[in-house]
Amino acid sequence: MRKFYITGFLILMAFDTLAQLSFKLASIHAMPLTFDWAWLVRVFSHPWIYGAFIGYIGAFFIWLNLLKHAPIGPAFAASHLELISVMFISVWLFNEPLTLTKVLGAVLIFAGVCFLAKDEESSQQHEVEPPPG
Repeated sequence: MRKFYITGFLILMAFDTLAQLSFKLASIHAMPLTFDWAWLVRVFSHPWIYGAFIGYIGAFFIWLNLLKHAPIGPAFAASHLELISVMFISVWLFNEPLTLTKVLGAVLIFAGVCFLAKDEESSQQHEVEPPPG
């Protein structure tokens, strides 16, 4: 079951990352922001907006499937791992600065997911073990 969780959350992270990066690329190519028909045409004529739709639809179905099996606490925390992947890819793709604050935030997010997963694992072991005596 552990392999299912890891694979599922990696796929979820990939879909979420695709959605976030696609929205950013679509918004860059749709500039300037004008709130008129020409702007809407620019948005929907660029293929990255459809990458965003695919990313969100894929993430939605993967998330629903994971929620059938995964404990909600660690699952909710792990669903935010795309913040880390988007940050690192944005540094590479968009030349965004990688600051100490961003790195510390990524470490804290990852540590939080690990602690929640470990806590869930230990609480499940305590439920399975018969009481002494």
